[in-house]
Amino acid sequence: MKIKFCGAAREVTGSAHLITLEDGFTILLDCGLYQGSEKHMRDFNWSWQFEPYRIDCVVLSHAHIDHSGRLPKLVKDGFSGPIYSTHATRSLCGIMLLDSAMIQERDVDYDKRHDDEVDKEKEPLYTANDVHKAMELFASFPYNKWFSIHPDVEVQFRDAGHILGSANVTLRIREEERTIHFGFTGDIGRPDRPILRDPQSMPAVDYLICESTYGDRLHEDGPSAKEHFLEIVRDACVKRKGKLLIPAFSVGRTQEIVYIMDQLVNEGLMPAVPVFVDSPLAINATAVYGSHPECYDEELETYLLTDENPFGFNGLKYIRKVEESKKLNHYHDPCIIISASGMMNAGRVKHHLFNMIDDPRHTILLVGYASPETPGGKLLAGAEGLKLFGHYKPVRARIETIDAFSAHADQREMIDYLRPLRQHVKKLFLVHGTIDRQEVFRTKLQEHQFEEIIIPELGDEFELA
Repeated sequence: MKIKFCGAAREVTGSAHLITLEDGFTILLDCGLYQGSEKHMRDFNWSWQFEPYRIDCVVLSHAHIDHSGRLPKLVKDGFSGPIYSTHATRSLCGIMLLDSAMIQERDVDYDKRHDDEVDKEKEPLYTANDVHKAMELFASFPYNKWFSIHPDVEVQFRDAGHILGSANVTLRIREEERTIHFGFTGDIGRPDRPILRDPQSMPAVDYLICESTYGDRLHEDGPSAKEHFLEIVRDACVKRKGKLLIPAFSVGRTQEIVYIMDQLVNEGLMPAVPVFVDSPLAINATAVYGSHPECYDEELETYLLTDENPFGFNGLKYIRKVEESKKLNHYHDPCIIISASGMMNAGRVKHHLFNMIDDPRHTILLVGYASPETPGGKLLAGAEGLKLFGHYKPVRARIETIDAFSAHADQREMIDYLRPLRQHVKKLFLVHGTIDRQEVFRTKLQEHQFEEIIIPELGDEFELA
């Protein structure tokens, strides 16, 4: 049995890990899109560390594009096996992959019309038709149920508490006279977060692939994050009388922020300013959230007894049409705009950033991870100016951050999550993180008696005895 690291190796995005059994059967854990610099995106996303037609099946941890976003490309290039996921992950992929295809098709069309140096034969990574073909291959299963994907392999999903439908993955593999338990954490969620249940622990495993996105730091705690958020809203919209722009991923982050504002409205604390959710994908994702109450935590179930719509309140408007989105650029009264993408490297939020970044009346609130090469990552690093749509823009808007909204566990939360596995894991592979954070996390894990911890590079392959 072998494991090959085909993505998210010393990188946060592009999840893809290939298991090959003794009989040649191949299992791809995730098939994610790399999100970052344009050059690296093209270099990674258009190539494979394997032959797609040789992959027998995909086991998908969750729907975020950096974990699922290359599935249509995989199908386009020859894959025809089943894609296993939870029910909610399948629902979210149906809208997220289609949105990804539409963005790519639109970007290619724009480049051909506006850039004379662009190859006129340029194509999108995949199209909506490829998405439809990929969705036909999905087979979904509930949490905590073993199901067979091969005569000698069973799989179980457990709730990872990261986004709706997210799962950690355990493989029970029989080879000759032994049974091997192989684990993949996917993205580990956080305890005591709104909407979703706490991350569910994994069974004992012999080998484990573990995320490490925030392996070097601790998040702000929950209660203070809500208070901090309210302070920023009051400062931006009441005191400064400007706009508050919140770049947020359409799935997970947007729903959590809207839910918190819904609570603040019910508590009489939210300032009376318009709130615009400017993302068609976020609107569709919110509808999917509403159709999967089996993923809700007890707090939200209780909340629903007094407020039947936790994702809607007076003053909140969801925007689908491009024309309405453009009108927000000429909206001069205080307001809150939540828009995708979270890293501000694409989508409608990039246009809002362009129109707000050089105006000191406005505030930009960063609420999650952003790759260093993206506008969001540069703002997190303290950039004094950004190049947007070919124009240099000085940063004059107020920049605020709240990392407690992150859907990723921090260092302490990941160690608490992994501690029950300590006595069983023979090898632990760290992925989904930058090398500097992974080195810090490896040292911390060693202090907690984890022994063989490996930080693989892209293309590294290991024989598992």
